Amino acid sequence: MTESSSSTGRLIEGKPTPRGAYPHIKRAGDFLFVSGTTARRADNSIAGADEDEMGTRTLDIRAQTRAVIENIRDILAVEGAGLDDLVEVTAYLVNMNDFGGFNAAYAEFFDYTGPTRATVAVHQLAHPHLLVELKALAFKPQA
Repeated sequence: MTESSSSTGRLIEGKPTPRGAYPHIKRAGDFLFVSGTTARRADNSIAGADEDEMGTRTLDIRAQTRAVIENIRDILAVEGAGLDDLVEVTAYLVNMNDFGGFNAAYAEFFDYTGPTRATVAVHQLAHPHLLVELKALAFKPQA
């Protein structure tokens, strides 16, 4: 883990290693930028993605959405911030048919006083079992 400063990126212990050369979070003054975050766990398994002994795959947008938001909460915590400090979220959904389930799970964490949000459909994410990815911006003045 690197030390925090006025404009430094950080990798967070216990979170999955990014699949590219970028940090989990970057502070720029009083703003915190959270890189695209998914339901991937540190062991590279994916919350909300199950496969039975016959190879039948079940992907759960609600479980994945909860896991993504919980990952973002954990990432923000290393900078002393929380979900209440989010000001903007961009959501990427592989299938807009999942919009209803995504919204229902999202509403477990946020209401109309929460961050602004845009939701867009994308062709695919970094793994075929991923249904949603969130990128976020928080405002948390430095101590």
